[in-house]
Amino acid sequence: MAEIHADGGPLPPIPDDLTIPQFLLDSHHPARPVLRKPQPWIVEELSGREVGSDELRARTFGLANALKMRWNIGEDDVGTFMLPVSLIYLRALTATRAFHRSGHIRAQPHWYAHPRWIHPSPEQLIHVPHADYPVAIWAVHRLGGIITGANPTYTADELTYQLSATKARVLIAHPAALSVALEAARGAGIPAERVVLFNDDAGVAEPRARGHVTIEQLVAEGLEQTQRFVERRLGPGEGKRKLAFLSFSSGTTGRPKAVMIPHYSVIANVVQLAHWTKAKDESRPLEMQRYKPGSRSLAVLPFYHIYGLVVVLHFSLFIGTTLVVVQKFNFEQFLHSIQRYRITHLWQVPSIVPHKSNAGKRADALKYDISSIRMLMSGAAPLSSELINQLSALLPDAWIGQAYGMTETCTAVTFPQVDRRLGTPGSGGVLLPGCTARVVRPDGSLAAPGEPGELVVTGPSMALGYMNNPQATAETFKDGWVVTGDEVYFNDRKEIFVVDRIKELIKVRGFQVPPAELEGHLLGHPDVGDVCVVGIPDEYSGELPFAFVVPSAAAQARIDANPAAADEVRKAIMKHVADHKTSYKHLVGVEFIDAIPKNPSGKLLRRFLRDRAKTLRESGKLTISVRAKL
Repeated sequence: MAEIHADGGPLPPIPDDLTIPQFLLDSHHPARPVLRKPQPWIVEELSGREVGSDELRARTFGLANALKMRWNIGEDDVGTFMLPVSLIYLRALTATRAFHRSGHIRAQPHWYAHPRWIHPSPEQLIHVPHADYPVAIWAVHRLGGIITGANPTYTADELTYQLSATKARVLIAHPAALSVALEAARGAGIPAERVVLFNDDAGVAEPRARGHVTIEQLVAEGLEQTQRFVERRLGPGEGKRKLAFLSFSSGTTGRPKAVMIPHYSVIANVVQLAHWTKAKDESRPLEMQRYKPGSRSLAVLPFYHIYGLVVVLHFSLFIGTTLVVVQKFNFEQFLHSIQRYRITHLWQVPSIVPHKSNAGKRADALKYDISSIRMLMSGAAPLSSELINQLSALLPDAWIGQAYGMTETCTAVTFPQVDRRLGTPGSGGVLLPGCTARVVRPDGSLAAPGEPGELVVTGPSMALGYMNNPQATAETFKDGWVVTGDEVYFNDRKEIFVVDRIKELIKVRGFQVPPAELEGHLLGHPDVGDVCVVGIPDEYSGELPFAFVVPSAAAQARIDANPAAADEVRKAIMKHVADHKTSYKHLVGVEFIDAIPKNPSGKLLRRFLRDRAKTLRESGKLTISVRAKL
């Protein structure tokens, strides 16, 4: 099979001399729709406050001015954002079918291994993307700085690593995350006065948050002064080198790596998406105009994740979609907001937050009208054919599809088809214009249609490599191509199907978990002699981390003397991870083994143990503890 070239070309010109805010706020692009009437760019979900383009420009200027005046933030300085966040999940939406049928929203048995409630109680409200997040991004970019978004569930040690690796000079956090932010800032040598707080819209700030400057205060301060910074204009081609984001991607070994994403890559992906979706084409039949200006999207995916950052935030605003930014989430509020704001677009991931509650008694959810949804897209992990069918029955007027991308490709390289409501079941869409793919067999030759192999892809949005990691860069980035480590195949319609990951990375609800990171941590526990961590399949999380452990001599002696001690050792090992790692990295089980299988060079034979875990689980001999984790 020859290389697979995307249809839909050629692409419109992609500017290589603009920063992201210059592209989005200060210029017009041929692929961008023209709004026929003013509309808000952002709406705060609970208050209904509308923020238009002029206010966003002003707030961006004010914050940039204040950052320059206070701390002289400038060229290539790094700012870090940390916000508590929750994800809205597809299966939470599909559960409304059960709602309408019986007044209950308990998950159907074939969705999960165990019955779970998926309606969070009022005590479980979780904070999500903040309306000033894009303002903070663009302000740092106006100054020539770089953004690195931090996962809000990180422990202080994990955040310290990211701050130190990127040499961050300022940390902007939500008040609810202040304790972790301050501890990490100390560890990275960032003064406490440079820990800036987003405004506390939900009243969960710690008392000591009152002593920290807020975004609102900085904006006001900057707007009171004349411009103190000079925004640099990029030279021709400089946008392809000028860094905009350091987005952390775990890769397959060691600690997370900072993917270097230039301004051009984000702009290119936005142009690709706008061109493919025909957002500007008003000549098409109305029912085919699925991405037209005036659409409304519920912004619930985290902006620190590349999917939420590029597709949800920048692409949506570019094509004239209003983002309703959620400040806290529960399922009933989710339904209410769809109805209240007549939400048309949902960007999702195929997982769920399961909660036990009294949701089954809440028949009042029957009143919510979600018929406004006309497009639902899933990414970050494969969406099953079964779930697509359930969603299609729930939303008969909505177009439903999947996309594929990576941090290393600066998001999407495939996207749902635009000529039919549902793609082929299981497909991850088709290549975006400008992208070319190879499916490579183990011997290096190209695979035939329908034959699996490793996906290697190129296009205008590819990242530059990993910061300060030439070895990992050389392994993944080859002459403009990205070696994905994913096993895929394409059918005759150029639709992609993701089969498995060739690389050893574990992906939990779209979050990357490198086994080597957990193995290195576990080897520091006195009860662990040797260890291998594998991902085991899970319906709603994709995969879950599971450890095969060779007990240390001392631990084995305790187990031999008292077999009941084995459970205590397992719990201690799992607690060792839970105490030091973010929740999606927590182990769901430990299996003792006599020896870890390795090849003659000492490399772990991880696939062998992954297959063994699968066999044990299918036979009922392997029990895991599945918990809802954020």
